[in-house]
Amino acid sequence: MSTNHNGEFFYPSEELKSKLHVKNYDEIYQYAAEHPESFWSVIASELSWFKPWDKVLEWEYPFARWFVGGKTNIAYNALDRHVNTWRRNKLALIWEGENAEVRTYTYLQLQREVNRFANVLKAMGVQKGDRVSIYLPRIPEQMIAMLAAAKIGAIHTLVYAGFSVEALRDRINDAESKIVVTADGGFYNGKVVPLKNIVDEAVSKCPSIISVIVVKRTGADVDMTPGRDLWYHELMALPIASPKCDAEEMDATDPLFILYTSGTTGKPKGVVHSHGGYMVGTYITTKWVFDMKEEDTHWCTADSGWVTGHSYVVYGPLLNGATTVMYEGAPTYPLPDRWWSIVERHNVTIFYTAPTAIRSLMRYGSSWVNRRDLSTLRILGSVGEPINPEAWLWFYKIIGQERCPIMDTWWQTETGMHIITPLPCTPLKPGSASKPFPGIVVDVVDEEGESVKPGEEGFLVIKTPWPAMLQTVYKDPERYKQQYWSRFPGVYFAGDSAKKDEDGYIWIIGRVDDVIKVAGYRLGTAEIESALVSHPAVAEAAAIGKPDPLKGNIIKVFVILKFGYEPSEKLAQELKNHVGHELGPIAKPAEIQFVESLPKTRSGKIMRRVLRAQELGQPVGDLSTLEE
Repeated sequence: MSTNHNGEFFYPSEELKSKLHVKNYDEIYQYAAEHPESFWSVIASELSWFKPWDKVLEWEYPFARWFVGGKTNIAYNALDRHVNTWRRNKLALIWEGENAEVRTYTYLQLQREVNRFANVLKAMGVQKGDRVSIYLPRIPEQMIAMLAAAKIGAIHTLVYAGFSVEALRDRINDAESKIVVTADGGFYNGKVVPLKNIVDEAVSKCPSIISVIVVKRTGADVDMTPGRDLWYHELMALPIASPKCDAEEMDATDPLFILYTSGTTGKPKGVVHSHGGYMVGTYITTKWVFDMKEEDTHWCTADSGWVTGHSYVVYGPLLNGATTVMYEGAPTYPLPDRWWSIVERHNVTIFYTAPTAIRSLMRYGSSWVNRRDLSTLRILGSVGEPINPEAWLWFYKIIGQERCPIMDTWWQTETGMHIITPLPCTPLKPGSASKPFPGIVVDVVDEEGESVKPGEEGFLVIKTPWPAMLQTVYKDPERYKQQYWSRFPGVYFAGDSAKKDEDGYIWIIGRVDDVIKVAGYRLGTAEIESALVSHPAVAEAAAIGKPDPLKGNIIKVFVILKFGYEPSEKLAQELKNHVGHELGPIAKPAEIQFVESLPKTRSGKIMRRVLRAQELGQPVGDLSTLEE
């Protein structure tokens, strides 16, 4: 690959291309564009169906139903399908606890655990269509509970462990769950997170809950309410927990899970995904984007409480018969090389993480990385937000050792699967998510919905249905229509701004509400932050707009410095000048504030709206996703 990153390509080597599943992006994209239903039908046929579909797509705008008439079960495809082959004794899951415990499961062992818990759920009255809330740390039981619910046709709804009492309560009540699966606590960054205490307070006002199942993880003393609370290990030791359980035959359009995504105001949205379309989308994107092979060990660092974990920790890898890694704790506990030690010890070949994590680890330099042997890595991935070129290059050079292509993926909770992403055969541009996945049509449009010219900023839209798209907002189809389909009739509006360059590559700028208008110029916060992070003193940055009577807005930035640098007026001025040099005088920040930390969601995204509200003395709104 080349090493010039000034808008030029990093080309995959011929040796790499010769070994890939997809060797020519343009060819397969063209076929999918001309024969979309045939394209998705061929992919779906690689999976197991109890009954074939009658119709690939039923599109009643804005509601899509994929593989209509088909019957399947995603848990059957993730486990049983492999257990019926030589893969039964292949490692399905490698789990590492923060305190260095390791547990492994073959496909057969994982299937048996899932079957046992599925039978426990059935014995407790859970039926097809019932909702099961899961509030667990990153432990194997999190995956087991998801797959068990799916296997019997129940709808799982994960809530990230550590969310507040109010956030958990709101999600349980909206879903009207029968069961909560939790733990006595979890380990993170050397501390115990008291999950059971949070559950106790939340379910006191959740009338639908009949039972709370508790995994013993930390050994902490917890209150167990008689008649309601039951220990997971005791239930799994009962005769009801048989290791045999047939998968429920589900319509392809039956709901698989509800995942809540919160906005600035209002109650969280329950995004609904289905068994069939979601299965097909996550299966093929995992296979092609990461060039998944039998010998791969895939590690996505996300928690399954987020859609990234649903799609690329649990379902995508298991549907492909891969080995997936799950790590319980913090990336720098007890030392900054924790992640790299996991890569080394478990021979990870595919590593998928967030730009925020990459930037935070960059603060420690390369010496911690160089202590570890990362030679098994062959594919890297980025997810969650746009990755600035400096972080991209550090990831590529230091972690990938200039031989691992980076799959910079753009997608959402609502899309379920990768939408804009390179494939390993694609020439790469640092900072660009490249082009849409085959079978998907995207565009960048202006206020009237017309395509903008190359280089112009606009609104990112998806113009055709895709298999893993959300089915609706739970119990609120009108919100689904208004939220995603009303801004530009006929197309899905993602809520992001973007640009398309002369080569057709998409550059994500950020959320539309993260664009600052200064003296009539529109500046993306991601552009300003990227310029700041390109300075050797800056580890992370967040930019906001502050009202100004003359310019409309001025730019204020919050900066975390790398180790070895100290805040000063001189450095602040140097950073302002640096941004002005990189982006032009209009983008030069008016104010710089040095900080020790930034408000982030638990998935690592900077919550700029919180900074903006605090700066302006306004209510901060929904903080249910705030990390601390």
